Amino acid sequence: MNIQNVLETKVKEGFLALYDVEIPSVEFQATRKDFEGDITIVVFPMLRYRKGNPVQIGEDLGKYLVEHVKDVTSYNVVKGFLNLVISDSFYIDFFNQTSTNKTYGFAAPNSLDARMVEYSSPNTNKPLHLGHVRNVLLGYAVSEILKAAGHTVYKTQIINDRGIHICKSMLAWKKYGNGETPESTGLKGDKLVGNYYVKFDQEYKKEISALVADGLSEDDAKKQAPLFLKAQEMLRKWEAGDKEVVDLWEMMNGWVYKGFDVTYKNIGVDFDTLYYESNTYLLGKDIIDQGLKDGVFFKKEDGSVWCDLTSEGLDEKLVLRSDGTAVYMTQDIGTAIQRAKDFTDLNGMVYTVGNEQDYHFKVLFLILKKLGYTWADQLYHLSYGMVDLPSGKMKSREGTVVDADDLMDEMSDTAKEISQELGKLEGYSTDEKDSLYKTIGLGALKYFILKVDPKKRILFDPQASVDFQGNTGPFVQYTYARIQSILRKAEFGHNKEVSGIELHEKEKELIKQLALFPDTIQQAAKSYSPAVVANYTYDLVKEFNSFYQNVSILGEENMDKKIFRVQLSNKVADTIKLAFNLLGINVPERM
Repeated sequence: MNIQNVLETKVKEGFLALYDVEIPSVEFQATRKDFEGDITIVVFPMLRYRKGNPVQIGEDLGKYLVEHVKDVTSYNVVKGFLNLVISDSFYIDFFNQTSTNKTYGFAAPNSLDARMVEYSSPNTNKPLHLGHVRNVLLGYAVSEILKAAGHTVYKTQIINDRGIHICKSMLAWKKYGNGETPESTGLKGDKLVGNYYVKFDQEYKKEISALVADGLSEDDAKKQAPLFLKAQEMLRKWEAGDKEVVDLWEMMNGWVYKGFDVTYKNIGVDFDTLYYESNTYLLGKDIIDQGLKDGVFFKKEDGSVWCDLTSEGLDEKLVLRSDGTAVYMTQDIGTAIQRAKDFTDLNGMVYTVGNEQDYHFKVLFLILKKLGYTWADQLYHLSYGMVDLPSGKMKSREGTVVDADDLMDEMSDTAKEISQELGKLEGYSTDEKDSLYKTIGLGALKYFILKVDPKKRILFDPQASVDFQGNTGPFVQYTYARIQSILRKAEFGHNKEVSGIELHEKEKELIKQLALFPDTIQQAAKSYSPAVVANYTYDLVKEFNSFYQNVSILGEENMDKKIFRVQLSNKVADTIKLAFNLLGINVPERM
């Protein structure tokens, strides 16, 4: 809908014709609901170029636009705001041009540069939990939004499959597991391994208590506890390639990956490529050597290597220890560069990581820029706040973490409970009901999390998220299903192009809201915020429900108007589905 472009050109022409003055730009805004009009021109900024009464300038421009723009039918001026009424035919023509476009709002595929989005990045010593849920939902939705905006997108994760925490699970299973497996226990592999991470912590605490009772300080007891020393020894053996330890590591990690795959499938996210820390932890050292030669880094007397970021308002950052071993920053520098080598068209990366790592990514991005990588200008930390439940924080090593699988099951159960109370599913088979409960429950979870700005902390309330009223996933899903019910009853004229009818005010408002969808996708992509799409969809649904309550659709006597209203309803449903697909949310045909 390019009426704004037309108006901007004509306003500039009019200002020049009326006052012999050129203005560089025109400011628009939506017309306030209490005034007549469809689009408003703000006159006040024009006073910088020509002094005068803003009301009179508005009147002059309003008359000029009515005379020179066929789609401007009338105007009114309120103080320094020129409100323009746009013709019904303009909105109908716009609707007819877009009504059958099944990817309306989406840019041409791969028309913009390539971006890599990293999300999830779990440890292989425990199942995915509530914190991972927000991470994967954000990362997946941002990937889909970037694709819809025209970018080529590669979805990835780096799996943290090495380190002392992994060895803790391995050691506990070896010591206390009696050879049990996912098959012998009936447990998902990630849950089984996670149980041994908890078991390690329990036994480790007992050893600490015993050592403290024998007179050691707590700090010394933590370092000298036999279990901890054995875990450190196991890590050394792994790094040395000890066959027995490596075989155990591969077996238990294999269990975890199978478990992760089930969770990812159930939550509805996927990846194009995977990176493993066991393959990347040595990356970056050669980059540090080159950076030393180029003056990006400097060496201290003890042999450690640093990057001086004080001129950027940060501090000096260690990139290589004095003994030549890498730190996480070294590894992240190397991994980013490796990804750029693996995907030669890559021109930027998005890291979906909690806000406790804000400083780390500031430093990482600055160092990569100093190293001269052009794609470093397109690096973004998709920083997000924690998710809390009413019961408080989670601690995985103590076994109090909220498991992602359990959370999804709970959401289906909550949807079932509320749906039964409302009596919405009479006539459904048991399988149909179960499938719908999952769709509603998962939709509620995803929407509740994604409608919030990523940077904000969330208190997640499962019961409130499944409300069928208000700004919730089920409310949007229910509206979609309501439209499908209308469409099933309307077996006429779906392909007929209607013109020449007078639009109801609610029809016009609905078309205006539909017209915002392409810009909404671009805005969400630029800000890396699925909340922009989620809240647009809610506004669209509210507008449709207002239309539905005020305008007769199937009861309309004029056949052209009836056909148009059915087509308009269908377009709203298509747009809801497209928007929710970007968020990874399914919509039910019946509800």
